[in-house]
Amino acid sequence: MLNKIKEKILNKERITFEEGVSLYKHPNLLEIGELGRLAREVKAGPEKAKWVYWNKNLHLNPTNVCIGRCNFCAFAKLPGEEGGWTYTTAESLERVAKGVKAGAKEVHIVGGLNPKAALPYYTDLLKAIKKEFPKLHLKAFTAVEIEFFSKLTKLSFEETLKQLMDAGLNSMPGGGAEIFSKSVRDDTCPDKIPADKWMEIHGIAHKLGLKTNATMLAGIGENVEDRIDHMIQLRDQQDKSGGFQTFIPLSCHYEDTEIAGTVQPITAFDELKNIAVSRIMLDNFDHIKAYWIQLGVGVAQIGLQFGADDLDGTVQEESITHAAGAKKRGLEKNFIQNLIEDAGFIPVERDTIYNVLNITV
Repeated sequence: MLNKIKEKILNKERITFEEGVSLYKHPNLLEIGELGRLAREVKAGPEKAKWVYWNKNLHLNPTNVCIGRCNFCAFAKLPGEEGGWTYTTAESLERVAKGVKAGAKEVHIVGGLNPKAALPYYTDLLKAIKKEFPKLHLKAFTAVEIEFFSKLTKLSFEETLKQLMDAGLNSMPGGGAEIFSKSVRDDTCPDKIPADKWMEIHGIAHKLGLKTNATMLAGIGENVEDRIDHMIQLRDQQDKSGGFQTFIPLSCHYEDTEIAGTVQPITAFDELKNIAVSRIMLDNFDHIKAYWIQLGVGVAQIGLQFGADDLDGTVQEESITHAAGAKKRGLEKNFIQNLIEDAGFIPVERDTIYNVLNITV
């Protein structure tokens, strides 16, 4: 089976569901990693085969108040619950200013589903950030948040996105996808929109000219068939709308979550297979990200040899994964570049939509 898959990668032929499952079930991790690396090289082409991207970015989580419940989340607080926060615009600007001073060129904005921090709150925030920092790229709001804003305001998804774009929205992250399997979503995050709505919102964003990302959250009770189905649904949507830039395989962190002890935790082998298999399956995605803040720096670095070509960035002030036990918060430019070079690759500083800013040779 692996020889057949290798031939298909070299011939740029699409991998089937059954072949994807067989990759996960193959016992030799290094052989799967070799195929992931091959798929990365074929996708990137000879000139960019050794490039690994990173950027200078800041995470802003303006509110952790959320009326939705996900059993894998340690970030959200119910309205009135101790530990909840909702920043004023001035407080958010203060955090953004700190990040810009440290060199951030992108701010990644996501938060809880807070009825008191809906569309007007965020359009005001985006306008204020753009007024103060007009060159800063605003990557903001999961599809789950867009649906929430739309429902509260009784606006269509398209009109909601247009209002946010008018306020300064430049692109969207890929959160809220989790695992598309209905049974897994029903068990873990029943308040979140189903797969078809998530796809619809990203499709509309692509039609409006917004680039977006896509994620998968592993370790929440899914099986490998669910993971392959998730990737194929994303691949199908990319065939239709073409606006996804990057796929980001995430790993559940269990500290202070309801799901802790109820599912089999994901292992480093799983994480590396997710990177390799996603690179092999997602032939129409340009990039696969090894998101170090979730994987840990060590696994993320190894992931570069398994098909990933992006380490994300400096990631200042991230709160969501940190709330569930992630220990590291923010990396320095030199350390990220060293991680890439030590793995045998060339560091390429990018902007949010993958324009090259600097190549370290």
